[in-house]
Amino acid sequence: MQTEALKAANRTLALRLACLALFFVGFGFALVPIYDVLCRVTGLNGKTNASAEALAENTQVDAARWIKVEFLSQVPPNVGLQFKPEQFSIQVHPGEVVHASYTVKNTTGQVFLGQAIPSVTPAVAAPYFQKIECFCFTQQTLAAGESRAMPVVFVVKPDIDPEVGVITLSYTFYEVPKARV
Repeated sequence: MQTEALKAANRTLALRLACLALFFVGFGFALVPIYDVLCRVTGLNGKTNASAEALAENTQVDAARWIKVEFLSQVPPNVGLQFKPEQFSIQVHPGEVVHASYTVKNTTGQVFLGQAIPSVTPAVAAPYFQKIECFCFTQQTLAAGESRAMPVVFVVKPDIDPEVGVITLSYTFYEVPKARV
């Protein structure tokens, strides 16, 4: 009765393969939040803090060092925004509280709801780039034709690698999808 044993072995194999496929489908869905947490913890892929951080007490300014911070802005095509930094670069001392600003203008005839997503490069600098206040922490609602200055307050932590001489802070401003009722 070789065929009965073969049928039983095939059923066992099919069940194992189905379980394996189900595991990988679940794992695929879990990868997105796992990757996001990994990026936030390690600073990988330029992720920075997504909410305001209290400024560490006794932060010492390293007046002997300068770091150039560059500001970039991007908007996907056909979004209807003009979005740019007020300054394209500044020189900062590590430990210094820095105020910068971006301007945004809704060029459409309707209300715009959006969110700016930040990124810091090089990735090794991301854990040392501490945002204290940022327009990226909340969604922004802009009336038709409205123009607004949006502040970002940050500190480059003094214990950043001395080899880092330039940090680029980039924002991409996305439209938030409208909720379906």
